[in-house]
Amino acid sequence: MSLEELIEKCKKGNRKAQEQVYRKYSNILFGICLKYSRNKAEAEDSLHDSFMTIFEKIGQYKSKGSFEGWIKRITINTVLQKYRKEEYLKVVSDNVTEEVDVESEYEDIGLQTLLKYIQELPNKYRLTFNLYVLDGYSHKEISSMLGTSPGTSKSNLARARMILKEKIENKTSRAIIGILIVALGGTI
Repeated sequence: MSLEELIEKCKKGNRKAQEQVYRKYSNILFGICLKYSRNKAEAEDSLHDSFMTIFEKIGQYKSKGSFEGWIKRITINTVLQKYRKEEYLKVVSDNVTEEVDVESEYEDIGLQTLLKYIQELPNKYRLTFNLYVLDGYSHKEISSMLGTSPGTSKSNLARARMILKEKIENKTSRAIIGILIVALGGTI
């Protein structure tokens, strides 16, 4: 069955077609939910909510643009909606806009470790970091999506980068100390 046929059947409420769409896209959308969530359980809840919204609004899909892009956008908006109204998305001051680059010597920390560090970021920083760095939204778009100002978006991104850089540097420092301890026979 073609994707167009599946979509048409989903528009008519066909459960088997919905199940096929779920099976086809759940891993991709779970990855999106996971990068915006604090943990796996929260990501699973967001995935469920996303598919509920997708099937509720599938009648609005007009086959303009890719279906995958459309459902990804719904998923991102569903996850962000959970955070949009919460006070901790606001920042006290918009004056921190320093760019912090993670140096290339830290690039080998591993994807799982990096994902863990991103998930540990406070919500306002994690959401802004993911939207800007991973999904390519502008600060203007992010501010609109999160209900903040572009300056707040820039500030939150800078702070997220600083936190991530510190975590990566600390991990690297601990690894070097561990190597030194082993090299020196277990004592310093």
